[in-house]
Amino acid sequence: MRLIRWGKSGEEKPGIYLNGNCYDVSAHFSDFNEAFFAEGGINQLASLIENTSLPLLQKDIRYGAPVARPSKIVCIGLNYARHAAETGAPVPTEPIIFLKATTAISGPYDPIVLPRNSTKTDWEVELAVVIGKKASYVSKEDALSYVAGYCLHNDVSERAFQLERGGTWDKGKGCDSFAPLGPWLVTTDEIPDPHHLKLWLLVNGKLMQESNTDDLIFDVPTLIAYTSQFMTLLPGDIISTGTPAGVGMGIQPHPVYLQAGDVVELGIEGLGCSQQTVIHAQ
Repeated sequence: MRLIRWGKSGEEKPGIYLNGNCYDVSAHFSDFNEAFFAEGGINQLASLIENTSLPLLQKDIRYGAPVARPSKIVCIGLNYARHAAETGAPVPTEPIIFLKATTAISGPYDPIVLPRNSTKTDWEVELAVVIGKKASYVSKEDALSYVAGYCLHNDVSERAFQLERGGTWDKGKGCDSFAPLGPWLVTTDEIPDPHHLKLWLLVNGKLMQESNTDDLIFDVPTLIAYTSQFMTLLPGDIISTGTPAGVGMGIQPHPVYLQAGDVVELGIEGLGCSQQTVIHAQ
């Protein structure tokens, strides 16, 4: 199944994408939030689709992020070997974890807003894993059973804030609009193996990132098990698995960063595509 959330920002309703059309399920579910996943919402939704006629939505709906605000977005740094190399960093011996503010979440076609004083805003296509049930001290062998589905994520990053302002990476990761998610949350029955998915990103039509999730240093079960040793993952939480080579920071000898008016397009095989136009903060 492909879950969507649609409507004005802050007023999104749950829906489903099916055979090229979108349908409203808000009469049956309040939202795709922690309670939805914790209470078996995926199975209930599957039964609903099979047995119920649902209202058809118009083609011009706004897509919101496919998950209502999770308790946390856990991101994994330097999880593709070529990306580590282009940044000049050693390949990690354990996953690098940082958190991205949930206020950064935006829809897949919403603009990327350059923060005030930004000079080095960058792009990062990533596979995001959506947790389906409470996970604490999970084993690697059982980890995939905790997954509700997967979605596309652009881990937008302000490199000067991230790397030149002291402290942790979080300052460059959590700005408003820096986590476009979607268009869909695709359930695990459609993505039986998340480790063989093509992913790509273009800026102004130029291909910047092109890779495959088979190049992950730490695979999805490892990331879930590892993260759950340090924090409880709640239903609806997101683990973003890292980005491949081709980020603006890695372009040598002159790194390239996003400017107002730039258009970023990205996609992952089976998870759809998104597009964001870059604008200045008001």
